[in-house]
Amino acid sequence: MRGSLNKFNKLVDALQELPTIGKKSATRLAYHMLMKDSFCGLKISHAIEEALGCLKKCNSCGGMSEDELCFICCDESRDESLLCIVENAKDILLLEDNRLFDGKYFVLESLEELDISNLQKIVRNGISEIIFALTPSISNDAIMLFIEDKLCDFKINYSKIAQGVPTGVSLENVDLLSLTRALEDRVKV
Repeated sequence: MRGSLNKFNKLVDALQELPTIGKKSATRLAYHMLMKDSFCGLKISHAIEEALGCLKKCNSCGGMSEDELCFICCDESRDESLLCIVENAKDILLLEDNRLFDGKYFVLESLEELDISNLQKIVRNGISEIIFALTPSISNDAIMLFIEDKLCDFKINYSKIAQGVPTGVSLENVDLLSLTRALEDRVKV
């Protein structure tokens, strides 16, 4: 039977390569796009093709853009003294969708790809505070120290996003690192 539906199975296999999509979800999506709503499938196909042809990294911050500079780097109304360092461009979308930050961004991606000279150029343009919005981990703590060391010639305040116990989650479901940080960073009530 598998051999008789080669194209369908190829689509299911391709969908499974996406994060969080298992075989059941991939099969359900493929079936819907092909058998229930083929217009939806064509629309998705066209949107993917257009996005792949147009999207690239912003030359300044490393976020997603359709131009050399993204709309955030071009926005003169943003607070040019604040720089939020994030792990990937997807994090910018999350912060922007929720209007949580009005400064500039810098995408880290990885230590191997870190362009210190570009970061120094951005900081030279009047950054007074860098906010690290990175996933809590020992390796990211090391990256923060590395960046602070490379920018030691600049007068910059450093901060990182708060960590701890999420709202509505019982303590038994919180990992040890988060629980430890929540106790260490406790606030007075």
